[in-house]
Amino acid sequence: MSPIRILMFALAAFAAYYLVVFARMVSRAKAENDDLKPSPITMVTSFLANFFDTLGIGSFATTTAALRKFSLTPDEKLPGTLNVGYVLPTMLEAALLTSAIAVDPKTLILMIVAAVLGAWLGAGIVSKWSRRRVQIGMGLALIVLAGLMVQKAVAGNPAGGTTMGLEGTRLILGLAGNFVLGVLMTIGVGLYGPCMILISMLGMNPIAAFPIMMGSCAFLMPIASGRFVKERGIHVKSVIGLAFAGLPGVWIAAKWLTNFPITAVRWLVVVVVFYTAATLLLAARRERNATIAEDAIAAEAGARA
Repeated sequence: MSPIRILMFALAAFAAYYLVVFARMVSRAKAENDDLKPSPITMVTSFLANFFDTLGIGSFATTTAALRKFSLTPDEKLPGTLNVGYVLPTMLEAALLTSAIAVDPKTLILMIVAAVLGAWLGAGIVSKWSRRRVQIGMGLALIVLAGLMVQKAVAGNPAGGTTMGLEGTRLILGLAGNFVLGVLMTIGVGLYGPCMILISMLGMNPIAAFPIMMGSCAFLMPIASGRFVKERGIHVKSVIGLAFAGLPGVWIAAKWLTNFPITAVRWLVVVVVFYTAATLLLAARRERNATIAEDAIAAEAGARA
């Protein structure tokens, strides 16, 4: 049996586990007479967000903005709702792009394992880190790296190469990099944009990043889903809307992406990385403003006391 087929069987096993968790979630919600009919806005949002997610843009930031704008999901349940709701679309991304984009099996599997180990071990490592500082640092680093990619592309020597695998020192660097990206996922720093930069800077074809980064997330999210469902950190009808409406968006985008010429893919990577950097820096700004507001409230309460 080929390594890629083994990977697909493992993905199917994780999908089966997720579907059991999903069925139990729905059964419990029905027993408690919860409203299970998702909003049409939620479904449209999922379709569009997963279309662009398949192109590497990411789905969490855009979905969060839409769900908050229309008051469709309580803020405290957004992280769980997104993680549980987007498991199936992410798994479909991984399956379609792994089948369509022929990345070296050893590189693909080891990079996925590195990210999963990073996320698994990362909770204890990053507990003492300041998320805002990481967001600022990663955001600025991505802007610099994306700028270098633009410079090379304009000069006729775009970042990235044609190889679909890594060997020797470059493989070790790739595994170390994806491990760190898995760690950073535990504090909310997305993997997609940084992974694209990592793959390109190691001399691989930028399109190889897609099955690597989506495969990494596809194996991480089902495990997180079990925890969120058990702890009731989800909004069930939003999860249902996100889970199924995103699937056709993934299918359409995957077919489009695999027909992209390599030059277009390289510029797509640049756009994605700049977008990721901007979202990280904006998130850091929001955290700073929230901290200032909390300090002001605490000071006022202290003065009244």
